[in-house]
Amino acid sequence: MNPRLNQLQPYPFQKLRELFAGVTPAVELSAINLSIGEPKHPTPEFIRQALTDNLNGLASYPLTQGSDALRKSVAIWCGQRYGVELDPTTQILPVNGSREALFAFAQAMIDPTKHLKRIISPNPFYQIYEGAALLAGAKPYFLNTLPENGYAMDFSRVPEDLWESVQIAYVCSPGNPTGKVFNLNEWQELFDLAEQHDFIIAADECYSEIYFDEDNPPLGALSAAEMLDRDFDRLMVFNSLSKRSNVPGLRSGFVAGGAELIRQFQLYRTYHGSAMGPAVQAASAIAWADEDHVRENRRQYREKFAAVMPILAPVLQFNVPDAAFYLWAQVPGGDDAGFARELYHQQHITVLPGSFLAREAGGVNPGQGFIRIALVDGLEACVDAANRIANFVNR
Repeated sequence: MNPRLNQLQPYPFQKLRELFAGVTPAVELSAINLSIGEPKHPTPEFIRQALTDNLNGLASYPLTQGSDALRKSVAIWCGQRYGVELDPTTQILPVNGSREALFAFAQAMIDPTKHLKRIISPNPFYQIYEGAALLAGAKPYFLNTLPENGYAMDFSRVPEDLWESVQIAYVCSPGNPTGKVFNLNEWQELFDLAEQHDFIIAADECYSEIYFDEDNPPLGALSAAEMLDRDFDRLMVFNSLSKRSNVPGLRSGFVAGGAELIRQFQLYRTYHGSAMGPAVQAASAIAWADEDHVRENRRQYREKFAAVMPILAPVLQFNVPDAAFYLWAQVPGGDDAGFARELYHQQHITVLPGSFLAREAGGVNPGQGFIRIALVDGLEACVDAANRIANFVNR
């Protein structure tokens, strides 16, 4: 066995199952699961139809590089969304969802010949970053994101002598779980550091299309690079249809960035055997080309936030997120795991303890005392859950 497997911690939802072991929920109340970021809005019919219309593609082996149609569709979308002109042949690669690609990227890019190998990660964070680092033979450096600094990644806190061993910096904007969006100054600082210390920026933007103001989408890494007149040589952006189009089971996304990074990542993936199925490619090309269903998706999330936040504001402390579909809320008493366990027992509602999404760094676990509430269910269920949470706290 690979001994690095022993370094992996249980996934947050495994910890949640263990936390709830032996707990009997209030069976007279309907179960509402707000713990996992799995969209519950219906998959658009035209995407479902495109998938079934292209099932003949099952008879063919797919190419790792994907179809011309899919890469062109993504390039057009990136042009419209980010204001950049990407070469669909050399700067875009389809992937089987951003999770798979975020993990695989470290395996392909970490240089094992270096004695010290570090990866920067926000903390709290998406646990794939940590697993990717450890199994690639690198050590994560967790950069705490705290409410007092607006959940920003404060790169000045990274020890100066550590930068020379950094090979990848994972960043998530809009952030999971905080909803924090990088501004232009933060992108500029990160680009400067990457150039100075020669590391790669892995920008996880899978929540980029869930935001509140239709006229002000979150600033993406590609847009920031264009605005700052930077090339993409040290930049790889990861995006997905899962949240944008309510198709988490489709396992479809893309990476975009520097041509040399794409070339090397494609080489790795050719051997890894991670080509996207032809029917999925065809449905994905059509999904990226349509914005109407995405605007409707955002409308539903706005409606839920507007309904839920006034109910929860008197009982939980939270900042209104910049984007994404999470509320990152502080709980009374500071025991996030105990709060989640008792909430499940008394109200049959599942939320995720924040400490499960973070690691102790600098003597603190920055997720301690928080819960992540994913507003992924329907409006009625989310409002019902908010009222139950408020009643639970008030009791």
